[in-house]
Amino acid sequence: MKINDAYNIWAEQYDSNQNKTRDLDQQLTKVVLGKLEFNDVLELGCGTGKNTEWLVDQCETVTCLDFSHEMLSKAKEKIKSKKVQFHQTDLNNQWPVPDNQFDLVTSSLTLEHIENLDFIFQQAYRKLKIDGQFFISEYHPFKQYLGGKARFELNEKVIELETYVHHLSDFLDAAKKNKFHLIEIKECFDEEIELEIPRLISFVFCK
Repeated sequence: MKINDAYNIWAEQYDSNQNKTRDLDQQLTKVVLGKLEFNDVLELGCGTGKNTEWLVDQCETVTCLDFSHEMLSKAKEKIKSKKVQFHQTDLNNQWPVPDNQFDLVTSSLTLEHIENLDFIFQQAYRKLKIDGQFFISEYHPFKQYLGGKARFELNEKVIELETYVHHLSDFLDAAKKNKFHLIEIKECFDEEIELEIPRLISFVFCK
């Protein structure tokens, strides 16, 4: 199913259905970003605001971009803070925010739906201040190699979303091409069972 259509449908149950990837991403985001300092945040693919709720308590402003109208509607219902702005945006096009504006750009469980990583890194670099940081949390490519992808159930039918496989080298190459410096890579496992394939991978890059 096309990504936008799927997320509009998924929005109604996204916060309530069983989803190990969503829950682990929330934990990972807090662990990694809890070590950083930032005032102005640009959140890519905010969805229903699962991470926005935490971010808004950590900084001065959060600007949220997402292309799903229904996901944004859910986020707006939950988050009423004047610190937050929401924009319906296709991340494959120019982002409607000023350049050199943000201390932190975050992207969680979003880039598997983006084919052109280079454009994302290019835009992130433009929007960040000098020494600003780019945090990425993604479904691990090792899981994708085995056929894993974003999916949900609807009326006892499994709906699979359109996704792209990005290798570890794809992230690192796109970062290098766009003048980012790697600060940290972290792999995250289900219930800390590190003999299994990691579910998530995160990166922190610096401008």
